[in-house]
Amino acid sequence: MRIGPRTPAASVAPGKESGGAPGRAGRNLPAAVAVGLGLGGVALVTLYTARVLFVGLVAVAVVLGLYELSVALRSKGIVAPFLPLAAGGVAVQVLAWTLGASGLLTGGIATMAGTSLVVLTVRRHGVGRDVAAIVAVTAYVPMLAGCVVLLARPDDGARRVLTYAATTVCSDVGAYAVGVLFGKHLMAPRISPKKTWEGFAGSLAASTLAAVLLLTGLFHTSVWQGVVFGLAVAVAATLGDLGESWLKRRLSVKDMGTLLPGHGGVMDRADSLLPAALVSLTLLLLFAPPG
Repeated sequence: MRIGPRTPAASVAPGKESGGAPGRAGRNLPAAVAVGLGLGGVALVTLYTARVLFVGLVAVAVVLGLYELSVALRSKGIVAPFLPLAAGGVAVQVLAWTLGASGLLTGGIATMAGTSLVVLTVRRHGVGRDVAAIVAVTAYVPMLAGCVVLLARPDDGARRVLTYAATTVCSDVGAYAVGVLFGKHLMAPRISPKKTWEGFAGSLAASTLAAVLLLTGLFHTSVWQGVVFGLAVAVAATLGDLGESWLKRRLSVKDMGTLLPGHGGVMDRADSLLPAALVSLTLLLLFAPPG
């Protein structure tokens, strides 16, 4: 996920920009910031009023993300049926909320198996590729999103989600700001032509600072635990961002969707949030066990 604008069209492979008045990096920055703040505000309200509504919000995002991926994969002749994936994706969030990690795992495996069975009944060619895509998509979207639900599940779940989300956002903002101002050395030019090592350093610094403040302030952990958390989230977020860029290049799409002004699609916003959720869940369980 990024808060700010992305790379100019002249500098990237097909698939990196969407409409709107472009800012310095090719995006409508005011629209991007407004949408980001709006979504964050809705998430916070649901977290601090009725967390079950937050689970519903995650489920909606999962359905939208699965739709974007299903359409993009179909453009390459890969069938990942949207309806069974969407039904399974919602079920994963419900099971994660009601049963915990066992529910997430059970729901994910059932979604993979059920959706694969649908493909096997209607397809005769390319089934292996379709099933591989179904497994990857299920693990990537519903199951990683289920980690966010697991973060929200304990009594102090609102603080856990806030810590995860704020640290990831700071990672994005740090990467964007430092990259725009000082970025010179490209990190992975064939995947993301504007992502720089300087930006990555900014991501590490901003994420670590946020994590130290949040973990020591909200969970009374040691400073070193905040440092580890911040560094791990920044690395996961960066890898998620690069992975999404690689996928879009393989699929020859500019953005996964156009739903969010100044951003692109839901998956364009979730690229760093999804892998960071798994890392955050794991480290918070180690550093600040619930209850």
